[in-house]
Amino acid sequence: ALKHFLDFEAHRHINTESDSELMLNIFANELNETGKARVNDKDIVEALQRMYTRCVGGWACVAMLAGYGLIGFRDPYAIRPLIMGSRPSNNGKGTDYMLASESVSDYPNLIVCRVSEIALKQLGFKDFKDILPGQAIIIKKGFTPVAYKIQEPKRCPLSMGSRLADKIKRVLTPEEISDIDVIIPIPETSVTSAPCVAAVLKKKFVQGFVKNRYVFRTFIMPGQTQRKQGVKRKLNAMDEEFAGKNVLLIDDSIVRGTTAREIVTMAREAGAKKVYFASCAPPVTHAHIYGIDLASPNELVAHDHGQDRAIDEIARYIGADRVIFQDLQDLKAACSEAVVSKAAPYKPRDFEVGVFCGDYVTPVDEGYFQHLEEVRGETRKMKVMEKARAAVANGSVDQEEVDMVAKGVKVTSNGEVVPADAQVNGDTKRRRRSREESSPPKDRMDISLHNYRDFPAS
Repeated sequence: ALKHFLDFEAHRHINTESDSELMLNIFANELNETGKARVNDKDIVEALQRMYTRCVGGWACVAMLAGYGLIGFRDPYAIRPLIMGSRPSNNGKGTDYMLASESVSDYPNLIVCRVSEIALKQLGFKDFKDILPGQAIIIKKGFTPVAYKIQEPKRCPLSMGSRLADKIKRVLTPEEISDIDVIIPIPETSVTSAPCVAAVLKKKFVQGFVKNRYVFRTFIMPGQTQRKQGVKRKLNAMDEEFAGKNVLLIDDSIVRGTTAREIVTMAREAGAKKVYFASCAPPVTHAHIYGIDLASPNELVAHDHGQDRAIDEIARYIGADRVIFQDLQDLKAACSEAVVSKAAPYKPRDFEVGVFCGDYVTPVDEGYFQHLEEVRGETRKMKVMEKARAAVANGSVDQEEVDMVAKGVKVTSNGEVVPADAQVNGDTKRRRRSREESSPPKDRMDISLHNYRDFPAS
């Protein structure tokens, strides 16, 4: 539609597939509609208002108008961030201003993105200001910046963060909430919900982890050892954000608990006094059967042989002081709010939530899950035997691994690989997990680097 408008009405030629070029030409056309050789602030604001009615999406733009000054403007949904800093001019006269954008920002509490702030600090800028959703800043040469409201801020459709904050208020005592010093997201999937949680709880939001973007997704790595090592290489905790503080960590979900356990350990090693852990998703208790082999139910931290693990037990397992999960109904409500009415011929009334409750949208044959576990177990037998032999060779072996090497292995009805003569009574996994819970993750290494948008209604 925008290309058609530019071609047939504005008569402007588009050379690339870049959305930035589209917006630039629409803005230029709206300025041209004034018919003036020299525009003023009023003309720029009105041109932006007309452009905002044509363009829908997320943007944070900075532009220079020749002979006039610098302008910056942000989308009304707060999807893209934009901050401004200032510093004294090098010649000692006046003030310099700079606009920068990075991966996350917040409204309405004006929480400034740490990465953008660092970029400005390196150039000597300070006094940071978050450009609000739907707002434009015009900086004329020799004048102080002036802010204009181009369009009313719109509530972001996804409210997972605000709903999670409400759940945190219900679970934690007022004293526990008061004790929280900072809220820290686990990059990258929770960096949009975490600022909203911070805004609702009126807490400081900081980026406490640096992520290594070149590490494969850990939760789908084939082995537990690989997953643990992957997490260690994936995140680096910044000590200054944790030392001596009570922190609330926000992640998108907790699946096996491997990542969460390592992250909590990192936070404590960085000096955190208390570590609270909140998940934007409900407890994952069942297998995913629609294309993603997420994990065996026996591997899920919230599922133990058909019984959902108590939340306090999950907290002990990952090493956190408290764990808070999003409610399923709140998650479904947030997703419903995210649906754009014009994007589909109907508004969905429900969602596939089988991984959270076992209620799948399609019929599941009796015995299917047992068959699935047996298939998984058969594929794991060789790997388990290889690991047991390696443990014996290295001298770091327990009795179960000795029995596996001496007597072979078998697969239980729930997919566990155990010694061939083991008496299967449903306690094997509990014993193994109990050993894990008795001590923090071992063999830690130096970490190089680690691993929807929503704001409350204004």
